[in-house]
Amino acid sequence: MRRRGALVVVDVQVDFCPGGSLPVPEGDLVVPVLNRYLKIFSDKGSPIFATRDWHPSDSRHFQTLGGNWPVHCVQQSPGAFFHPDLALPEGTIIISKGMSRWDNGYSAMEGMTDNGTPFPMLLRRMALDRLFVGGLATDYCVKETVLGALKDGYLVTLLTDAIRGVNLSPTDSDQAIAEMTGAGAVVATLATLRESIC
Repeated sequence: MRRRGALVVVDVQVDFCPGGSLPVPEGDLVVPVLNRYLKIFSDKGSPIFATRDWHPSDSRHFQTLGGNWPVHCVQQSPGAFFHPDLALPEGTIIISKGMSRWDNGYSAMEGMTDNGTPFPMLLRRMALDRLFVGGLATDYCVKETVLGALKDGYLVTLLTDAIRGVNLSPTDSDQAIAEMTGAGAVVATLATLRESIC
């Protein structure tokens, strides 16, 4: 049976790009690559999802309240919006995560749409069984999204030319990719992506 796939763009937000409050090194370099993927999937009529951290100002995720990270991606703040050069097509479905003060919001599989539909429920309703994942950051939200989707039974393709990592330790991204592929993810780039993506 032909698999039906979707593109998942993870957290390409202002705060995660250079100049933001929690910048991923070279995070903005994923934008032109993702724009090419967005055109490919849009031209084929495949669903496109864009995830975002959407934290409350009093999130326990933040260092100011005992968490691990600087304040970032606070709901409706300039840093929470998508990178201005990210060309999300009309019809892109936004998935928000980390919306409660206790929720770290790493995995898109724990996110929901604006009307409150959990992302996994939406994927089932849309009869999708294959996800192509790129974005930020390799060693956190990309990794947790991929591992969560694999755990839920999805075939996952990691778009390795469209990811960048935080790399608190120099090998964090490499280790994250190894963990994802070890769990069953396959890898692709623009140069190797097969035509049968839908």
